[in-house]
Amino acid sequence: MVKIRHIAIQVPDLEKSAAFYEGVLGLIRVGEAESPIGNAIILSDGTINLTLLNFPEGTQGRVNGPDWAGLHHFGVLVDDADELARKIEASGGKFFRKIPAIPGVQAETKYKDPTGIVFDVSEHDWTQAKLPA
Repeated sequence: MVKIRHIAIQVPDLEKSAAFYEGVLGLIRVGEAESPIGNAIILSDGTINLTLLNFPEGTQGRVNGPDWAGLHHFGVLVDDADELARKIEASGGKFFRKIPAIPGVQAETKYKDPTGIVFDVSEHDWTQAKLPA
């Protein structure tokens, strides 16, 4: 079974965007990361992980320019990543890259759909808020 659990958007100002989503939507900050591939603030509603991404000069992964904001990629949680990889490639999708294990960064495998949209496939869930029952 596949479940969407992760949405990543690129923003020009991490703190400003995080404050907006925390204040307006009530999302909870569950993590932060600074790495060679980019910086992130991780928010959650308890089910979906919303990761805000920023790519300072010299980091990898930026889409368009430094002031651009928009959907960067989304991620799905799966029971069997190998089985889904076969389905992706049989349907015209392509392997894009594997994110290496970097402290504070959740590693997953990235694919592109036939139109070039990037999405993550993972057998581990993304960091979520632990909400009271």
